[in-house]
Amino acid sequence: MEPDHHQLIQLLPLLPVLAELGRTEHMTETAEVLGVPQSTVSRAVARASAIVGADLLVRDGRGIRLTPEARTLLPYIEAALENFQAGLDRVRHESDVVRGRIGVSFQHTFGEATLPLLISAFRGRHPHAVFELWQGPRDDCLKQLAGGGMDFALTAPIAPEGKGIRSLPLYREPLRVVLHYRHALAGRTSVHLKELRHDPYVTLPAGVGLRALGETLLREAGFRPRIAFEVQESTSARGLVSAGLGFAILPPAGPGSGTGQLLPEAELGLVEVPIESDLAFRQIGIAWRERSFEPEAVRLFRELVVAEGGELLAELVRARSGTP
Repeated sequence: MEPDHHQLIQLLPLLPVLAELGRTEHMTETAEVLGVPQSTVSRAVARASAIVGADLLVRDGRGIRLTPEARTLLPYIEAALENFQAGLDRVRHESDVVRGRIGVSFQHTFGEATLPLLISAFRGRHPHAVFELWQGPRDDCLKQLAGGGMDFALTAPIAPEGKGIRSLPLYREPLRVVLHYRHALAGRTSVHLKELRHDPYVTLPAGVGLRALGETLLREAGFRPRIAFEVQESTSARGLVSAGLGFAILPPAGPGSGTGQLLPEAELGLVEVPIESDLAFRQIGIAWRERSFEPEAVRLFRELVVAEGGELLAELVRARSGTP
């Protein structure tokens, strides 16, 4: 085997690490994005430097800096990975063309009605399309998209557009404070969150979009809440609130949620009260990767969502928001 060819084979597994490091210029962030220990990134860079025969990183104060040799290599690395992704997309398309695989990552609350409405509209026109769904926190949904595991990510807040990522806002819905039905503020037409500064708080895990939105609203109200429970999804949060174990900040349940039943005999029940804040809303949107080759089913679903997504979801928005 020729020496240069042998070096190329050794370098190939290291290219994704080098490409991501070129984007972030930060060891810890690169490791988090790739889902590997930081030591793995450090070893990959050291190995690549040894194979190339030149340092690719140098220390710069407490951080790192790419060397001129690394900056020369980066465009070629990115082009190689992009071409491979295009080839992979084509192979998947050719093998999946009959069933038309479409991958969508989405946050838990969008599995109740939002995503089913979009899929139902699409399957009505393309009944043989097959959806591969991945459910999780917002940050993980976006990682699934960026890493190529999914074709779309349905999230709130909407994904920021960046290198190779496009996004579209679909609708906006209010956030409400969810209270036990016998809470002193349950009969109010609106509530300022500062009135709840002494109440226990029911929230979702870090990395979930609703967790971040709730924290923003509570900071605006001037206090840090006493977290009583941290649960994985909003249905459990509503259940804890209905038992009088705290308050939560969530979008309206509305049709399709299956929650909010009042059981006075057991002292179980909840109410949703509007929040007095201009920040009390979330913007829901869909994001996708720009690709040199886009499978037909993926393209058709994207075009339907872009052209008709807002209209398809308008009735859901009105019903959940309580607007005519």
